[in-house]
Amino acid sequence: MHKVYSDKLAIFLFVFPGIAFFLLTFVAPIILSGYYSLTNTLAPGTPIEMVGLSNYKELLFEDSRFWLSLRNALLLGLGFILIQHPICIFFAILLDRIGGKAEKWFRTIFFIPCVLSIVVISRMWLSVLDPTFGIFNKILSAIGLGSFQHAWLGDSSTALGSLLVILIWSGFGWGLLFYYAGIKGIPMELYEAARLDGAKGLKLHWHITLPLLSPVISVQIVLAMITAFKQMETVFLTTNGGPGDSTQFVAVYLYNQAFSASNYGYANAISIMFIVFCLLITFLLNKITNNKNLDY
Repeated sequence: MHKVYSDKLAIFLFVFPGIAFFLLTFVAPIILSGYYSLTNTLAPGTPIEMVGLSNYKELLFEDSRFWLSLRNALLLGLGFILIQHPICIFFAILLDRIGGKAEKWFRTIFFIPCVLSIVVISRMWLSVLDPTFGIFNKILSAIGLGSFQHAWLGDSSTALGSLLVILIWSGFGWGLLFYYAGIKGIPMELYEAARLDGAKGLKLHWHITLPLLSPVISVQIVLAMITAFKQMETVFLTTNGGPGDSTQFVAVYLYNQAFSASNYGYANAISIMFIVFCLLITFLLNKITNNKNLDY
């Protein structure tokens, strides 16, 4: 093994496939996208006219739909962090306390939405929230709340909130899995020692569980914001950015510019700015949520 480590050719042969794969599938597309973002080409293979930074100028200073899509992504990310994650932590604690076969059954049930096709989830929720035949409106009518019946995905005032509910439900299992694994890694001796000192109930989890889960929470916050920014499939299949632009997201806006409006150069400018914003948010969140290693 020492001979292999000292052989530069062997090291190169082991490392080269991974580096080549990374360059071809990650770096090269970004460079190519950066090149096309400086043009006004309609599609790959069509005549190319260099326009410099005019696409970026229009995007940053004249395109209100782009900034609306960023705002919606931020709101979605905050929805994940402030609504989905506390619920996930709560149910992860419950699962850990239940134990036995019930713990395994509920763990499986909660994860089911994560293994369903996005197309299936989107069609199911479109049916549930249908303003005429949807079961949600029928339940409201059955319990005497018919006045609250609504076109939940068809009204700009409720579409974004309804979409948030769909995305929280569909991604709930992943969040639960992360927090559940984190809680399982906390030694029970810490809880027993805290109980001897008089801690119990919420105080026990506030002073033991949450502090020791902070590294997991930090990772989950970053993942939540990245997921919100790259949200595409569910939005496209349910609202496609509508009604109006009320559920417009960056990835959906990029897709529509590239393939519906045939504005390929402009779409590549959006993709570059998309990468920049994701890197910036990841950097800032890592700085904000930076935690020192915790010793049990």
